[in-house]
Amino acid sequence: MNIPLDYRFLAPKTKQENPQLLIMLHGYGSDENDLFSFADQLNSKFLIVSLKAPFSLPMGGNAWYEISYSDNAEKWTNIPQAKSSREVILKCIKEIQREFATGETYLLGFSQGAILSYSLSLSEPTKFAGVLALSGYIEPKLIPEKLDAEKYPSYFGSHGAQDPVIPINWARKAQTLLNSNKIDLEFNEYQMAHGINPECFHDMASWLKSKGVL
Repeated sequence: MNIPLDYRFLAPKTKQENPQLLIMLHGYGSDENDLFSFADQLNSKFLIVSLKAPFSLPMGGNAWYEISYSDNAEKWTNIPQAKSSREVILKCIKEIQREFATGETYLLGFSQGAILSYSLSLSEPTKFAGVLALSGYIEPKLIPEKLDAEKYPSYFGSHGAQDPVIPINWARKAQTLLNSNKIDLEFNEYQMAHGINPECFHDMASWLKSKGVL
């Protein structure tokens, strides 16, 4: 498969003519192996591709874009890099869809990958059927000013109440925004830090089953 990013690939357990596609987007400082660790629990119907972010970090791992924090804890995001990564992801998806004649496309993103999953799906809503945004938030500079498309994908959002990396209030703003625009969202909070605990994974799998893709 000739796509511009490194990746991990897993075919669906059940052979299908037009399998649904699940794109995994890892978090800051990680790589394509992270979320892929539980891919074999999600591929009953999905063709799964876990992408590796394009920017290498000095301490190891990769990122979809640079971030930094000021002395007063305000976060700076490299918006041009984020938009560049968004376009590269779309190119990858288009090529995967062409090569495997896939059906509906879902996004599963963690942390920075969740931020880009929100950005991709709210900017290009007709390209996606569902989004799992884990421990992330909506960056206003990466979505349209108005959410006025005729149809949006369904969303599953999760966040840890004790998350020290991305405050829970940031995630709750995503819930408020989607609800106010009547966009389908299941949002759950868990007694955890910045991660995915067994309860979160169970709820995520249940949500996918409710969509008929697991």
